[in-house]
Amino acid sequence: MLRGAWREIRYYPSAILGLVIIVLFVAVSIYTVITIPYSEAVRLWRGGEDVWGDNPRLAAPAWINFFREKKLPLTIKMTSADEGVEHHQEQAAENVWIHDVIYTFDFPYDGFPQDLGVTLDAEFEDKAPYVSLVLERPDGKEIRLEDLSVQGGHQVFLVSQSERLHTRLGLPEEVEAVVGLFAEDPQAENPVPLKGTYVLRVETTLFEPESTVTSKMVVYGRVHGWAGTDHLRRDLSIALLWGAPVALSFGLLAAVGTTVTTMIIAAVGVWYGGWVDSIIQRITEVNMVLPVLPILIMIGVFWNRSLALMLVAIVALSIFGAGIKTNRAIFLQVKSLPYIEAARSYGASDLRIIFLYMIPRIIPTIIPSLVLGIPSFVFLEASLAVLGLGDPVLPTWGKVINDARVNGALLQGHFYWILQPSFALMVTGIAFAMLGFSLDRIFNPRLREL
Repeated sequence: MLRGAWREIRYYPSAILGLVIIVLFVAVSIYTVITIPYSEAVRLWRGGEDVWGDNPRLAAPAWINFFREKKLPLTIKMTSADEGVEHHQEQAAENVWIHDVIYTFDFPYDGFPQDLGVTLDAEFEDKAPYVSLVLERPDGKEIRLEDLSVQGGHQVFLVSQSERLHTRLGLPEEVEAVVGLFAEDPQAENPVPLKGTYVLRVETTLFEPESTVTSKMVVYGRVHGWAGTDHLRRDLSIALLWGAPVALSFGLLAAVGTTVTTMIIAAVGVWYGGWVDSIIQRITEVNMVLPVLPILIMIGVFWNRSLALMLVAIVALSIFGAGIKTNRAIFLQVKSLPYIEAARSYGASDLRIIFLYMIPRIIPTIIPSLVLGIPSFVFLEASLAVLGLGDPVLPTWGKVINDARVNGALLQGHFYWILQPSFALMVTGIAFAMLGFSLDRIFNPRLREL
């Protein structure tokens, strides 16, 4: 019967489309787990500024430039070790060396960058190196950004945090310093970016023969990657990719665990009858009136929010549900069939009858409900995450939606932040619904006439 059903799927375009989408999600999940292992995903999502520092804050996905006439800038990142970066070094006096690092980059965009940052790492014994940062614009104008001593061996300069540079540029308070660096006329009412080739010089003065300074330049763009970034500069592609295996595995395990356990309990109750069946029915009736979501919220608040614990709790609360009643009605019919009486007459054991003769009989009827149950558990996990009760470690679609909601993504116009995970959840639900309803028609012939 199962083989015939799978052959019949080809007559249902919605089932084929749903199956294709599910296969794509599975392929993405496998690719994600292989290319971004669990430990790496956690590091990228929870690593801090050391991991996210080179990403722009609240940057939209790069693909939006395909739909814009005026292109927003991408992030430009260069280090002193990169090929193409020029180095000039000379000895200016006794125990004084000048080392210049020259970063040359093109800026062909129609929008201003978010910021410009330079990270300096120095190695020295007693005298800290002295560094001057100079930006040369395409129109030949040179702007001295900052002069600083690299104390402590590590220094980060950001244009947006330099009040001295803002004052030196003579800009109004409402105009950002980075606009003054990249605008054709910073004093214009509506300044426009100056396109062309920019040169950033890191002029380092060393006072010890063995001292060194390495640098990194980042021009923070307005768009980043295929998924954008959040308020912490985290790349949302990590959460969107890892959200797929988390959602599918959680939904599948919960649906299979609930469906299989419910079916076995219903079969045992029907076969043994009497007080066994009565106890199962009373437990079911009590469990059906329990509020599942508030119980899960209490577990997350007062105990633990781990995904494994929530999975166990959801399965435990879902076992004695409406499925017990439905399966019981079917098993009552199966129990009265002649082949069950024949099995009993030749001495088959109770467990053999339950697991080899009764349960296989109804497996085709529970497959559609199992498929349709997967997205409901996926949405339940996402709902818990949206309420702030998601797994504290794993990046998931629900946690991205919660972060976007808490930080006012829609109010601030960062629609991509909340729409991308919402779209992933919606497509997942639609895919399983299309496949599940088609399987329901296949396994229940009476529905084909509807």
